[in-house]
Amino acid sequence: MKNNLRVERAIKNITQEELAKIIGVSRQAINSIEAAKYVPSTVLAIKLSDYFGKTVNEIFFLEETD
Repeated sequence: MKNNLRVERAIKNITQEELAKIIGVSRQAINSIEAAKYVPSTVLAIKLSDYFGKTVNEIFFLEETD
């Protein structure tokens, strides 16, 4: 699964640490999601989409191999 979380974060001009505190996870979790090493839970994906004012599908999208 790919995502554009890094782009959305850059648009809001916030750091991984700031986003992590807002969402209630560790900075490492945000880093792992951005690097596509970790697939977030449904709850976490919804929290991120709510914060950025986007749908989950606008932030996260499947690759052909998924």
